[in-house]
Amino acid sequence: MSAYDVIVIGAGPGGYTAAARAGQLGLQVACIEERALGGTCLNVGCIPSKALLESSELYARACRGLSSHGIQLGQVGLELPAMMARKDKIVRAMTQGIASLFRGRGVDLVTGRARLVAPGQVAVAGPEGDRLLEARHVIIATGSVPVSLPGLPFDGERVISSTEALSLPTVPGRLAVVGAGAIGLELGSVWRRLGADVLVVEFMDQVVPGADREMAEQLRRLLQRQGMAIELQASARSVAVEGEQARLTLEVAGQVRDEVCDRVLVAVGRRAHTADLGLEELGVERDDRGRVKVDAHWQTTVPGVYAVGDAIAGPMLAHKAEAEGVALVERLAGHAGQVNYGVIPAVVYTHPELASVGLTEAAAREQGEVHIGRYAFRANARAHSMDDIDGLVKVVAHSRTGRLLGVHILGPQASHLIAEAAVAMEFGASAEDLARTIHAHPSLSEVVKEAAWAVLEPPTAPAPRS
Repeated sequence: MSAYDVIVIGAGPGGYTAAARAGQLGLQVACIEERALGGTCLNVGCIPSKALLESSELYARACRGLSSHGIQLGQVGLELPAMMARKDKIVRAMTQGIASLFRGRGVDLVTGRARLVAPGQVAVAGPEGDRLLEARHVIIATGSVPVSLPGLPFDGERVISSTEALSLPTVPGRLAVVGAGAIGLELGSVWRRLGADVLVVEFMDQVVPGADREMAEQLRRLLQRQGMAIELQASARSVAVEGEQARLTLEVAGQVRDEVCDRVLVAVGRRAHTADLGLEELGVERDDRGRVKVDAHWQTTVPGVYAVGDAIAGPMLAHKAEAEGVALVERLAGHAGQVNYGVIPAVVYTHPELASVGLTEAAAREQGEVHIGRYAFRANARAHSMDDIDGLVKVVAHSRTGRLLGVHILGPQASHLIAEAAVAMEFGASAEDLARTIHAHPSLSEVVKEAAWAVLEPPTAPAPRS
């Protein structure tokens, strides 16, 4: 039996960051992974999807032409295998980076399938045989898997999950996407840019359910302008595979109709991957959605067993899992790790990107009076120089104190710009603090500043500048 201070089950964002931080703090740590380092995020999620989003956007821009910049292009061609090879190369490089990090932090990587057999004891069935590991603390960081729908079971060929959608061998002629959340819109954007006819079907009455409604509506309009068809308040009832096509049956406004597609991507969310870990036998409780129940310190109902990331309740975001993993091991090492759940940014990596942190306008108004500031990218000189003027920044602030309650950005590089708002909110800043912070000129960040100025009552707010 091998003894450790900490055993981490899962090497996704929550698991590998927890293991690396534990090693950095001087703890003896093992990380068990059945498949590949980096988990879903690195191998079949965040990273490969961003690689394809970047490549497909460059292709789409080249197809639109750059004549306004004085750049003349010849005939633009698509070499999909090369695009996929670039994506795979990035994944390999990042996976090797985690392995190097583990070596540098003294983390023992154990390959195999883990199962808790007793408090502090984990059995591992791996390629080199069975092992039994023991530790004072065990962290469950097993992530999540795609959710299927009744009547739309995955077959990996015509009815696919996000995993298969990242590695299609050819551009589908027609792609139906069930679900207008981040995954559905991002992957729908990739294949739309590469030439597919894309239909997105969403059961709710807005894209990106849960996002600020105003911003979501603007994103919907922009995606439709890019050629993506979007049906809201539509239900996908069933799918029938007919040779090399799939017939998707929809119900929209009480009317039933069929859509014939080459592929149907079901992207309605993910569920915690917590089965077959021995949790029930050990007494670790889960909720009705399979998520592990934890207290405020991420401890389960069994002392010494903890869980983080997609395996527990909360937004299924890689950076949320990372923050929990780091904070947890810091606590186990005697430090004061914590996570501010009110300041976790979320991003949809379409073009333009939609990023947000804090409360939506509707949620903030439920808590009291608020002031709203808006500023459009089309009023920003840097956005014009980039030919990227769609979108706006929206700032939600407390009406009396001016404290920032939420910031929402729809526009170019929103995933980068939102970090400024997150830092400001982490330190309890007001809209005036954000407005009076000097921003470089010309830069996209000035749109954030001007939106913050717009929260303030005239004549405090200055006139817009070029």
